[in-house]
Amino acid sequence: MSDILLIFLLQIVLVPVLSLRIIFVVKSMNALASIFGFLEALIYVFGLSIVFSGEQSFAAMIVYALGFAAGIFIGGLIEKKLAIGFTNLTVNLVNRNAELISTLREQGFGVTVFEGMGKDSIRYQLQILTKRNMEDTLIKTIEHYEPQAFIIAYEPTRFKGGYLLKSMKKAKAR
Repeated sequence: MSDILLIFLLQIVLVPVLSLRIIFVVKSMNALASIFGFLEALIYVFGLSIVFSGEQSFAAMIVYALGFAAGIFIGGLIEKKLAIGFTNLTVNLVNRNAELISTLREQGFGVTVFEGMGKDSIRYQLQILTKRNMEDTLIKTIEHYEPQAFIIAYEPTRFKGGYLLKSMKKAKAR
């Protein structure tokens, strides 16, 4: 019975470590990815050795799979909390909301405003690049001022220059 519990716990630890390794690889954080890769391999081999030693019971294999599923869930929660990286929001508005734009800029967000022609009238588009851990705050602010705004968020893989990098350099210098 203790082996089955150990298998479950190992899987709950393994899968978030695996998730973090993948995230760090994607974010080009290779040193951290290597550390998590080492931990992942160590836990994986140890867990499998327990599963395949002895009688290889069906219960041990089911618990291994259940632990894997629970680990995926926990890994997702950890990733959401860490929110590593950046996000770019495209916000489409029917009216140019100067109060929203001013508030976002006062909160430290870089906002670029574009004017374009929609199907029936002029539309306004805001482009906002921010850290991922600020995305929820940003969206709540937009929804407060513009509940009908159409918002698209995506993760940029690479960018150079701009307001966000300048403000990050200033913050580091302080």
